[in-house]
Amino acid sequence: MTITQLEYIVAVHAYKSFSTAASHCFVTQPTLSMQVQKLEEELGVQIFDRTKSPIVTTKVGEELIQQASSILLERDKLHLIIENEKNEFGGVLKIGIIPTISSFLLPFFLKSFLTNYPKVDVVIDELTTAEIISGLHKSILDIGILALPVNDSGISIEYLFSEPFVGFIPENHRLFKKEKLDVSDLAVEDLLLLKEGHCLREQTLKVCKTSGKDLGDKSQKVLFEFGNLDTLIKLVQQNFGMTLLPYLSTKYMHDEKQLRLVREFNPPVPKREIGLVHNKIFIRKHLVKALKKEIINSIPHELVRNKKESIIQ
Repeated sequence: MTITQLEYIVAVHAYKSFSTAASHCFVTQPTLSMQVQKLEEELGVQIFDRTKSPIVTTKVGEELIQQASSILLERDKLHLIIENEKNEFGGVLKIGIIPTISSFLLPFFLKSFLTNYPKVDVVIDELTTAEIISGLHKSILDIGILALPVNDSGISIEYLFSEPFVGFIPENHRLFKKEKLDVSDLAVEDLLLLKEGHCLREQTLKVCKTSGKDLGDKSQKVLFEFGNLDTLIKLVQQNFGMTLLPYLSTKYMHDEKQLRLVREFNPPVPKREIGLVHNKIFIRKHLVKALKKEIINSIPHELVRNKKESIIQ
């Protein structure tokens, strides 16, 4: 029995798939499958029922997985003692980040973080909020970056910054001539939205105070709901409707044709709170502090301020 074999069975249990587990363990599927089979033969038990799809962990396998997770946690504690003694930052840091933050926030801090902590290998997954929380509980992820709030007693939260929303308005829209918007100007029937499951969709609906409205009642011939902001931006530019964008997304707009469609809000400005989260039992808290410091030092200075009252709670 080896530590590597324990890592493999914990990964298969978490992902319910040999191929996905192998990918996240950075090995080929045959290598991982062979090591899992060797462990089963050594122990004389079947850990996984391979006839099911997705793969199901057997009853005895559940007990073994629980013990294996405890062993791996204690292994990590040993490494942490050494890291702290040498004042070193190393190992793999697995980060989950929601899509509406990743493409805008990562370019600000990732390069400098890797430069300042060259012994840390960063693995980043774009995931939904629910997937991040699940990944933290299963120890698939170490840290999550997402929009708050998070209501989970097993999760620790580090507040990062408040990010205002801006309106992105096509030239043919009734609000285009306004220099600044008021929240009362917004109507859900005007808005292009992300698909269900994206927290930015729910935040947008909360700003409009219409989260309970049936979107199927729209009078538009086509109901646009997409999985990424880039698509919404392009549709706005083609006069299909307006949308709300997080402030950081405007930092990548260099085309005057795009910038002239952006409208800030009058106070109270709708915003979302961005946080860094981790499992309360996560022991490498020095990496949490290092990542938080790097993010705050890298983002635009206007976002680094005391937390103020926000429409999004």
